[in-house]
Amino acid sequence: MKVYGKLFGIGVGPGDSELLTLKAARILSEVDVVLAASSSKNEYSRSLDIARGHIREDCEVIRLKYPMTRDDHVLEKAWKENADIAADILESGRSAAFLTLGDPLIYSTFGYMMQTLVRYYPEYDIEVVPGVTSYQAAAAKTRTVLVESGQNLLLTSGVASEEGLRKSLSLCDNAVILKAYRNFVDLRGAVEGLNGKYNSKFVSRLGMDGEQIFDKITDVPDKTHYLSLMLLTAN
Repeated sequence: MKVYGKLFGIGVGPGDSELLTLKAARILSEVDVVLAASSSKNEYSRSLDIARGHIREDCEVIRLKYPMTRDDHVLEKAWKENADIAADILESGRSAAFLTLGDPLIYSTFGYMMQTLVRYYPEYDIEVVPGVTSYQAAAAKTRTVLVESGQNLLLTSGVASEEGLRKSLSLCDNAVILKAYRNFVDLRGAVEGLNGKYNSKFVSRLGMDGEQIFDKITDVPDKTHYLSLMLLTAN
């Protein structure tokens, strides 16, 4: 009977290497291959930098290229090509860990890897190892209570339109907005359009060089770093 390898989706946390879980550290010290996603424009992988101290010297590291585009055809091609690479590793009986910032199932490239593997290679075993999210770390850093009692919490993306964001924000008690860099001016307008409903905190590059925390979104420059988020709590 053929024995296949196993794929682990590893959440390495938001940036501080000390927030890597014990389970993630153990698995990283055991796997045969580490898969690190990076932009097709460069070789850099922030998640690999965070996890590097727990990876064996003899472990093979493969960087997977993912294009930064919204072209569905280009994206699907990249997802399939990278899933093929992972499948070849598992077919050989080797285990692999796919690294991802934060948690593997929240706005993560690993989600596409997992779904593509399940679609084309359902015979392979996949385990997801959760990680500390950027918004959990940001809440801890700023001592922000995200939700309590009967309140609800919206988790959304700043990529949405200003109108869509304003509508979503009008229906929730508190909110977390990830990817708060791409349409920040529109995002700020959506929040300000709710007439003081929220206290806001803007956090950029949390736990990394150049970390910035703003208590008022009016103080945030129009152009922000891509590792940025907002915490909104009811006044």
